Amino acid sequence: MEKDTLFSGESVNVEYKVTVPKDSAKYMKTVVAYANGRGGKIIFGVDDKTLEVVGMDTDSIFQTIDAITNAISDSCEPSILPDITLQTMEDKTVIVVEIFPGKMRPYYIKSKGMVSGTYVRSAGTTRPVADYMLKELILEGQNRYYDCEICEGLTVTPEDIERLCTEMKATAIRNTLSEGEKLKVKDVTQNVLISWGVLAEREGTIVPTNAYALLTGQARFQTVIQCAVFKGKDRAYFVDRREFEGSIQDQMEAAFQYVLEKINRGMRIQGMYRQDVYELPVDSVREMIANSVAHRSYLEPGNIQVALFDDRLEVTSPGMLLNGVSIRKMKEGYSKPRNRAIAYAFAYMKIIEKWGSGIPRMLRECKEYGLPEPEFIDFDGDFRVNMYRKASRNFGVNGAAANDTVGIDGTKNDTNGTKPDTNDTGSHAGDTKILRLIQENPDITQRELIEELQISLRTIKRLMADLQKRGVIERQGSNRKGKWIIIGQKE
Repeated sequence: MEKDTLFSGESVNVEYKVTVPKDSAKYMKTVVAYANGRGGKIIFGVDDKTLEVVGMDTDSIFQTIDAITNAISDSCEPSILPDITLQTMEDKTVIVVEIFPGKMRPYYIKSKGMVSGTYVRSAGTTRPVADYMLKELILEGQNRYYDCEICEGLTVTPEDIERLCTEMKATAIRNTLSEGEKLKVKDVTQNVLISWGVLAEREGTIVPTNAYALLTGQARFQTVIQCAVFKGKDRAYFVDRREFEGSIQDQMEAAFQYVLEKINRGMRIQGMYRQDVYELPVDSVREMIANSVAHRSYLEPGNIQVALFDDRLEVTSPGMLLNGVSIRKMKEGYSKPRNRAIAYAFAYMKIIEKWGSGIPRMLRECKEYGLPEPEFIDFDGDFRVNMYRKASRNFGVNGAAANDTVGIDGTKNDTNGTKPDTNDTGSHAGDTKILRLIQENPDITQRELIEELQISLRTIKRLMADLQKRGVIERQGSNRKGKWIIIGQKE
């Protein structure tokens, strides 16, 4: 163990003791907490307040090690096997007891029983486990998933199943970009839902699981997604807030659209067509929110929170990382679903990509946008992702300068609640508006254009003449009975 690590201070996975207490209960809580979490070390022979290396009595150090081993063996259920080593530091010897993450959770102190004797680690302290977290530890230890458990009190009919299958396929087609891929979207059937865990069979009857309840908005403790825009970089003053209910896939889509409405947006003109450009990578924003819905703990009573600050987009979801999952592994593409049935359903509906691909793609897209690397934080039973915005509102793509983009229709969304100016008559903005209106209605008249755009007849004539002169549009037929044609879109 390196000196820098030894003196880094108590944390989620390091705790110091001056000596081995006679009452083993004083450190046994930490032992089971480490086994229920990501593991950790208890270092005997270091003052926890000053980090002074006091050392252990070398004459009886091996008897002390045996006593620690026996205490852990006798006190904990299921059995915990520690790795105990000696470390010399500043000419003094300390005992390092390493506890590894357990696979047979929950671990608890025998004398207290499972309910009272189970502990977890949070923010560098050991605390009794909450009821919802104990249930999650039990499921995890048995390799079961909460969303695949039968939802007691809820029934399902063949018509209900058919309705969900139809809605899921429609969502999958809507989220598929190319027409060729849309044709390849397969039907969802009752048997498919059973294989995913959305439905289950009990005594010859089809019954719904918690995943079915969440996908249809019928969960007993229905969660919502809370969205808000804050002024500044903290939660002191909010500008706008919304809550979205219903099925979890509808909540996710509504929250995603909310963010798109609130972040800055611009455009690029490529030929005669407009390309929307957002200040944040849209696919990564969607991935952030979708992951929070798919991987949150539905045993925990809290809600997903999507918060937009001046400097960042922050998405917080209930539930600490699962055993074996770390932020480093996530960045490398590792994924372990907390809710297997929901993960299958979301993957089918094209809401999330293949498991594990989302985080690496998010890192890559933010880098391409010239944004700081997203921040991943696992704290106090919650998981948070921060995607940082550019300091300047003059955003671009791939490091493009501000003058490479123009506000859509001459506007730019803001987070201060102000309305955008819709009367900009700059050439690019005016051209784009006119082309959009012509595309929607080739028979549109100059008077109708004036009413739609709220600009003068002189400006309309100037813009139309300029578009014709540049060969972007042409008039087919007479002025009274003819229609406008966008060059390149002739039949």
